Amino acid sequence: MIPFIDLQAQRLRLGGKIEAAVQDAVVGGAWVMGPQVRQFEADLAAFGQAKHALGCANGTDALALPLMAWGVGRGDAVFVPSFTFAATAEVVPWFDAEPVFIDVDADTYNMDPGHLEAAIEATLKEGRLTPRVVIAVDLFGQPADYAAIKAVCDKHGLKLISDSAQGFGCTINGEHPLKWADVTTTSFFPAKPLGCYGDGGAVLTNDDELAQLMDSIRVHGKAVAVDLKDRTFDHDPKYLNMRIGLNSRLDTIQAAVLIEKLKVFGQEIEWRNAAAARYNEGLRPHVAKAPDVPAGNISNWAQYTIEHPNRDALAAHLKEQGVPTAVYYPIPLHLQPAYEHYPRGPQGLPVTERLKDVVISLPMHADLDAATQDKIIAAVASFKG
Repeated sequence: MIPFIDLQAQRLRLGGKIEAAVQDAVVGGAWVMGPQVRQFEADLAAFGQAKHALGCANGTDALALPLMAWGVGRGDAVFVPSFTFAATAEVVPWFDAEPVFIDVDADTYNMDPGHLEAAIEATLKEGRLTPRVVIAVDLFGQPADYAAIKAVCDKHGLKLISDSAQGFGCTINGEHPLKWADVTTTSFFPAKPLGCYGDGGAVLTNDDELAQLMDSIRVHGKAVAVDLKDRTFDHDPKYLNMRIGLNSRLDTIQAAVLIEKLKVFGQEIEWRNAAAARYNEGLRPHVAKAPDVPAGNISNWAQYTIEHPNRDALAAHLKEQGVPTAVYYPIPLHLQPAYEHYPRGPQGLPVTERLKDVVISLPMHADLDAATQDKIIAAVASFKG
């Protein structure tokens, strides 16, 4: 069976650098928030064109941190796509706010700015909820239409989060999503393009005060510099709790892993784009739709996702040929039991509901070689259903 994501190939390619980094972290003994965490945060901020990067326990907490810092709560609306993983919407009810589900663009699978505008207007007209935040998702590694989404947010005074759990490293004309967003969040789950060897996440921002607040919240609401102005406290500020917080810290060992992986991440994005181009060339005659990336955009190709009208039969055929596949996502969030009672934008979500029946993802990773891709392309081409 061809691997869907070959994480061991990357480990072997790095030639023991990760194992050595882990050993150094173990010997160093600062296993929580150690010096490797600070180094990785600095490296990550530089890569992501951000003033601040803060590691945290996972990508879900990364989404929660800015919502907590902004005081999102009961009676507030947070606008999220339905065609995404549950974590994007999951954090909103944690604070008694409500997710409002938005349809996606048929080409990029990312949030539709026009439907977002209509949903905000409908929410304001109803008057039950106060629009507060938009969470746009860089699905499958491709950046959302941030210029258009930011314009909608500015018009209505909303904060904007770029959920780049899948898309960290994607750019628009060389600019990372943080150029438009108040916060970019990401996940270091092992299967992500920039993944660690466990769980981890991060938030990036250019807002100095917001960075301090999120730093406080990730460590139990500890006192930070803005809290200590004109205040005398001689003990460790982590024992002066200024706000309700979380325990959401990036482990030192995971930071050590990520330092090494980030060094090669830019090159790996280039390799992923080369693999995607090979896929596109070979598959376009055999599928209903191969993925397109708008001019000027760079995807990190977290997933390579095609459309096929007989998706399930194709998946069965590919399995027989030794080619694994995955479906992201078979049930959109607004149709799931946990979320079906929350509001959705006007006129429903027709694009999202169509995509759930036709999308299928093929193996994709930085070490995917041409010979393996030829086998995958041939297997898809041989399907006659």
